[in-house]
Amino acid sequence: MLIGSKGEKIGIISIQDALDKAQKENIDLVQVSPSGSDPVVCKLMDYGKHLFTKKKSISSSKLKVKRNTTKEIKFRPSTDVGDYNIKLKKIKSFILDGDKTKISVRFRGREILNSDMGLGLLNRLRDELDDISQVDQEPSLEGRQLLMVLSPLKKKN
Repeated sequence: MLIGSKGEKIGIISIQDALDKAQKENIDLVQVSPSGSDPVVCKLMDYGKHLFTKKKSISSSKLKVKRNTTKEIKFRPSTDVGDYNIKLKKIKSFILDGDKTKISVRFRGREILNSDMGLGLLNRLRDELDDISQVDQEPSLEGRQLLMVLSPLKKKN
């Protein structure tokens, strides 16, 4: 059984006639059905073009998938204003790119006694970023660090 290049059924013809048609149209003769079927179905097509469009459609579908990534920024309870502003800009860029951001405040030694300083730092970050982000995980003390997770605001349709 032979199928033409435009999808029309030509009918059952010999392999040599099918090869002659393919050579005359300057395209390939491709077997579509398994070898054991009766009759064997073949199609006239540009196989290289077929592979190219198939590969292109797969790669374009991969581009549409946005992977959820989590970025992390680390602070110390004694982070100064200049460093704070630089890290704040970086957090904004992460969130505007669509990434979740994990913010941690790490305590060393006896700094853990003043964990309220770290909590104040995280609350200040949350207040400054509330127009572009939402809190996924409230500030919580895990071992010697305070953690908070922010994610971009959901778009309303």
